[in-house]
Amino acid sequence: MPLFVLAETPAGYGLFKAKDKKLLSRDDIAEQLSSAEAINSMLSLRKMVKFEDSAQALSEYSSLTEGKVTPLLQQLLDDIKEERKASIAVADPKLGAAINVLPELQISPVSDSTTNDLFRAIKTYLPELFPELDSDYLGNMALALSHSISRHKIKFSPDKVDIMIVQAIKLLDDLDKELNNYAMRVKEWYGWHFPELDRILNDNLAYARVIEHMGIRENAANTDLSEILPEDLETRVKAAAEVSMGTEIGGIDLDNIKLLAEQVISFTEYRQQLSLYLTSRMKALAPNTTEVLGELVGARLIAHTGSLMKLAKSPGSTIQVLGAEKALFRALKTKHDTPKYGLIYHSSLVGQATGKNKGKIARMLAAKAALCLRVDALSDLSNEGIDGADIEIDDDERADMGIRLRANLEDKLRKLEGKPLVSRGAKIAPVGATPSKFEVKPKRNYNADADAPISEPNKTPSKPLIQEVEDTPMADGDSDESESEDEADAAIHRSARRHEEKEARKHAAREAKKASKKEASTPATPSGKLTEADYARLADEAGISVKKFKRKFERGDVKMGSDGSPQVISKKDIKKQKKEEAKAAKAAAAEADDAEVEADKSSKKKRKHNDDDTEKKSKKKSKK
Repeated sequence: MPLFVLAETPAGYGLFKAKDKKLLSRDDIAEQLSSAEAINSMLSLRKMVKFEDSAQALSEYSSLTEGKVTPLLQQLLDDIKEERKASIAVADPKLGAAINVLPELQISPVSDSTTNDLFRAIKTYLPELFPELDSDYLGNMALALSHSISRHKIKFSPDKVDIMIVQAIKLLDDLDKELNNYAMRVKEWYGWHFPELDRILNDNLAYARVIEHMGIRENAANTDLSEILPEDLETRVKAAAEVSMGTEIGGIDLDNIKLLAEQVISFTEYRQQLSLYLTSRMKALAPNTTEVLGELVGARLIAHTGSLMKLAKSPGSTIQVLGAEKALFRALKTKHDTPKYGLIYHSSLVGQATGKNKGKIARMLAAKAALCLRVDALSDLSNEGIDGADIEIDDDERADMGIRLRANLEDKLRKLEGKPLVSRGAKIAPVGATPSKFEVKPKRNYNADADAPISEPNKTPSKPLIQEVEDTPMADGDSDESESEDEADAAIHRSARRHEEKEARKHAAREAKKASKKEASTPATPSGKLTEADYARLADEAGISVKKFKRKFERGDVKMGSDGSPQVISKKDIKKQKKEEAKAAKAAAAEADDAEVEADKSSKKKRKHNDDDTEKKSKKKSKK
């Protein structure tokens, strides 16, 4: 049973015949083939087929990696097809399986671990096994083939679209940073000339377009800003321009400010275009992941791991904490609680959950995202029909799994939050709310018939704390005993009364403390709803921005003076007021304690006096 060896080299194929039929069954193959003379004595070259150039070598390599037998290799194997009960050693198991199914050959391929030492020795002493080939020629062919393989892999890489998504999301983040810096610089620069415009316009793009169209503030009255701003904001801008307190600027300064404003406008428009491009690429590459996580979160996860395939190989627990590695390892080192979410926190589903349910929904979302990633990375939805014609595949069909999992997660989130489930046919908005048609609802009137007087609770007559007791003449014998019993009952009543007075004082102190806290936390504020014009007027009178005044007004930190002017209470004043009230409550509690101590002392003195009286009476009685 002869043994043949197939060697794959950068210069061509080589077919060797082993002189020892039981070469592969030896345990000391590495020792037997430790030199060039030894390997030449064990193997003899039967035939060699050379490659014409590096292009042919690349095509042969591509076919071998896919487990295919090429015509050139078939030509080499035809030389031994007349051999019976022969075996051939092959390095690649896929190639061995392909050779085994050839109908013309009656040869059994061997491609297991027993051939490793043999092929290692062949690669080591390759120039000595092919004396016809120069060593420099083999080196040049190996270098050319390696370069061709690298170019081929880059050109036909299945991850090449991942690179586009990674670059797009990184550029989007860089654009956001630079755009914020440019917009801040424009507002600071133009704010010296027109400082009131920053309070009126919060949008950076609208601010830059107003500068580009209006120029200096004196042109505001003659400039039409209806295409940029709504009517109310345009009116406010023109009114503020007439009474602006800014400085004057020259023409050169204005030209440079306009150039910077144009950069802000161009960057903003390019960012919108880049966002649309990223959305389309994510829907094409990972439609199910995009449906579950969103395009931005999905793209950031892909960029964090490097490729879609690497992310698809990660379990759900890893996807949940991606982006929070530093916090995770710090928690493991200090033996604290590990983080519940990383980049997945910015998903809309996690944002809709309340604090106690964010960790649960993040864990469920990561598990479903892992399934969607594996489907997007490994499945191949073919658009070829039975007759070979192309079939149009809808985007919803490609993202069917993601849509179903998204609806399932939304139902689970509503159950966790205690909200009613949405019907199957209802559409879900991106923020989780069900979009409804705008309807004019009638105003609810006040129902006066539902009013009822508050019934006063039945007051039980309470005994007065102090009662007058009539003095009775002393009697001897039984009268003295009854008097001592009456005095004991009176002492018991006095102690109970003191306990009631103590509890009443404590209750009053607690009520006063609660009332002071309530007054401190809710200062007097103007009642009723204010319009935007009222907010602007009151903010100008208070000397702060409209946004800050609105926040303080809703929080209850604004008081109205007697003349109608607003008074903004700072956090420092509120803290001082709370400290003073706490001191007053503490002093009241101390006074109550002092009064209680004095009452106890006086009661002890009275009890001692009563005890002395009873002793005297008992002595008089015994003398009698």
